[in-house]
Amino acid sequence: MKLTVHRKAHFNAAHRLFRKDWSDKKNNEVFGKCSNPNYHGHNYELIVSVTGNVDPETGFVIDLGQLKDLIYKEIEVPFDHKNLNVEVEEFRDLIPTTEHISYVIYQKLRKHIDSSKELEITLYETPRNFVTYSGS
Repeated sequence: MKLTVHRKAHFNAAHRLFRKDWSDKKNNEVFGKCSNPNYHGHNYELIVSVTGNVDPETGFVIDLGQLKDLIYKEIEVPFDHKNLNVEVEEFRDLIPTTEHISYVIYQKLRKHIDSSKELEITLYETPRNFVTYSGS
């Protein structure tokens, strides 16, 4: 029996969308107010979905307690109340768009989740703007 389990998490972070090789004018034209040199923040909502066969011994697809701890250690601690551009190594040279943040989260979690299981990341930047990434 194959099922999908979901775990929600939350983190607050600041970022600035800009390219170092572009002028302030061009950054403003492309990224608008999200290119504010003083940064801006979001209350991100994260949903981590794991799909796989139910273990006949435990009844779990994945132990949600372990998944909770993994998300906390790998995502919440390094991202929460941080300036992503300045304090998170993965974004030193990568624009911290919701798309890129989703990709980074996927990469950080994928290496800890059994490869027989599918992983999908859904990241809400706002209640209306969100990204889903599943490794393709």
